[in-house]
Amino acid sequence: MMKELRSEIEITASGKRVWEILTDFAGFPQWNPFIRRAHGNLVEGERLDVLMQPSGARGMTFSPTVLNVETDRELRWIGHLFIPGLFDGEHIFTIEPLGTGRVRFTQREIFTGLLVPLLALMLDTDTQRGFEEMNKALKARAEQTAV
Repeated sequence: MMKELRSEIEITASGKRVWEILTDFAGFPQWNPFIRRAHGNLVEGERLDVLMQPSGARGMTFSPTVLNVETDRELRWIGHLFIPGLFDGEHIFTIEPLGTGRVRFTQREIFTGLLVPLLALMLDTDTQRGFEEMNKALKARAEQTAV
């Protein structure tokens, strides 16, 4: 079973500025309404410690493995619930240049595993809302501090 969520937003700031905010895990509690906490090294193969909690929903802590780090362009990790194949999520953040001082920020997650049908409603509501809230907050922060 597979399900994909996606949310994108245009931001009037440089890709470098958006990347700085996205990868400054220490700053997440100040602005990020979805990924409330993240710790670890952004190095392929490393494990992170992440707390995701959409507004109005219970949080989930997990330890995803970093799959790709392409500065100013893409961050990708994969997490598993208990064991691989049960409920896996590959989270992808991309920053696409749209011209001078403008980017498209896209947040996607590809869910696979046996539990996907059972969790589909929660993904479509809570998780999708979390993506959209985070994207809006990232936009506000990047545009507020854009140089």
